[in-house]
Amino acid sequence: MRIGIDIDGTSMRLGIVDGGLIYRKLVAPTKADESQDAIIGQLIEQINQIINSNIRGIGIGVSGIVKTDKGIVQNAINIPSWQKVPLKDILQKEFGMPVFVNNDSNCFAFGERYYGEGTTYRDIVCVTLSIGVGTGIIINNELYIGNNTGAGEIGSLPYLHSDFERYCGQKFFVKNNTTAKEAYELALQGDLAMLALWNELGGHIGELIKTILFTYDPQAIILGGDITTGYDLFAESMFESVSRFPFAETVDRIKILRSKKEEINLLGAAALVV
Repeated sequence: MRIGIDIDGTSMRLGIVDGGLIYRKLVAPTKADESQDAIIGQLIEQINQIINSNIRGIGIGVSGIVKTDKGIVQNAINIPSWQKVPLKDILQKEFGMPVFVNNDSNCFAFGERYYGEGTTYRDIVCVTLSIGVGTGIIINNELYIGNNTGAGEIGSLPYLHSDFERYCGQKFFVKNNTTAKEAYELALQGDLAMLALWNELGGHIGELIKTILFTYDPQAIILGGDITTGYDLFAESMFESVSRFPFAETVDRIKILRSKKEEINLLGAAALVV
């Protein structure tokens, strides 16, 4: 058994994982505005609630830049006090077991590769569409993170008047004076403006996918994140955009899939423990 943990500026999600199943789960709001030590204390308190003698390691996914070899969180997104936090060392000393720390998008990719939609592929790119746009890359069955765990930050590539993150995540809806949740609910009621907004979003996501095809040419691209709640509203325009990719054979072979398994990030974080 392993403990998988997913941390962002909103919540801490913890689960005991064995064989791709989560046997116990805890969720607590992250005290994101408090000090580094206070948040670490909160995390330790949560781990103590679920740890037992059968646990052989802890895997943690954090939103932000992580120096994975030393398990140092260098810059956690929306947790201001977490700058250069030696999380691996702190928790290994506290619990006396192996601890592995990585970026949350990489944990998403790990989870999909071993427990989700990517189990039959060796080369996949997993895209989280949420507040931002995060990407995890698996090449030849190995997680590719780059020199500073920053590989695959495709959301930050220039696109139109800003970058892909502004057009493919929550910022796209904020820019249009709404939220993804509100736009989804209104679209289901037949609101033409909101339906058009989701249609436009699909076109932008299609352009993002074409960028991935140019750079990585994977066997499959897996979409996750809360934006995919509206998948049925943007899928048609997304595929239409992808169909205009200049290499027809690539379009014919690529599998564009939607993440289906709940808490896939927890499973991926637990899979860090080897």
